[in-house]
Amino acid sequence: MAGQPLIYRGQGFSLRRDKNRFVLPNLFRGTVRESSNGQTLCLAKHESWNCLVGYGLSRVAQFEDIIEQEREFAMKAGQPFDRDMKAMTLYNYHEIPFDGSGRFVLPEDLATLAEVDDQLYFQGAGQYFFVFAPAALAAMTEPQFKGAQVSCASLASAELKKAGKK
Repeated sequence: MAGQPLIYRGQGFSLRRDKNRFVLPNLFRGTVRESSNGQTLCLAKHESWNCLVGYGLSRVAQFEDIIEQEREFAMKAGQPFDRDMKAMTLYNYHEIPFDGSGRFVLPEDLATLAEVDDQLYFQGAGQYFFVFAPAALAAMTEPQFKGAQVSCASLASAELKKAGKK
């Protein structure tokens, strides 16, 4: 329905494959395509967690509103707000092409920042989704991560078995 926000939900998993490519899971691929009017995935380092944040290009149009909302919230709470730092954080994303099967190459700097080796776990989060290296997700100690950790382990086991690696 027009005007409705694009929502990322569910989970997915990808192993690094030939030509150093990962696969954007089906659950996310159509929404990214719709959000980007094509095949462009946006990925950025999460502001405070050891993971990446993914979305389509339409989210970029919301960045100035997000900055203004956070500035207003900080003012009302009597907290400092650094507009330049927030803008640098939001606009520091990569536009990554993916093919019709969802295959994409993760830029080396993002892989380094999120400690990615050869596996990715995708977790829907509404207007965006998170992309974790399984080891980084497993290291998260907050109890709220337990569901994602269990899903990641289950999906990883299934994918590794399918690939004949376990």
